[in-house]
Amino acid sequence: MTEVLFYHLQNMTVENVLPPLLEKSLERGWRVVVQSTSEERADALDAHLWTYRDDSFLPHATWRVGDAAEQPVVLAIEEGNPNGANVRFLIDNAALPQDSERYERMVLLFNGDDPDALALARSAWTDCKTRGFDVTYWQADERGRWQRRN
Repeated sequence: MTEVLFYHLQNMTVENVLPPLLEKSLERGWRVVVQSTSEERADALDAHLWTYRDDSFLPHATWRVGDAAEQPVVLAIEEGNPNGANVRFLIDNAALPQDSERYERMVLLFNGDDPDALALARSAWTDCKTRGFDVTYWQADERGRWQRRN
């Protein structure tokens, strides 16, 4: 069964939240696709992932590279799964893919300060529940640690 985690970002950015989540995914041996909604956003995220921390290396590529199938993390803007990922991150209000049930885990990062993003997340939550996915909701506490909420 597909597990879907909703991460409610408030006073946080995808640029701060995504890298540690990707690192944890790679530590677990997972292959990942990160889907955004524009080439410009994917390119900005690509540059950020190379430089977000001096003491870290996060192997990744965009969908454009010839060896995307070999990459542990691929940044994409469409539904495909170029590296056979078992985990998919959806950012910037990217829609649930048609083949959502093929992933072990999907992670939706949404901006809780944006009414449109909040509405889209609520709609995705309902869709995931209707499809029988295991759905959880996460919100950061006052120290910035993720807590599962009911």
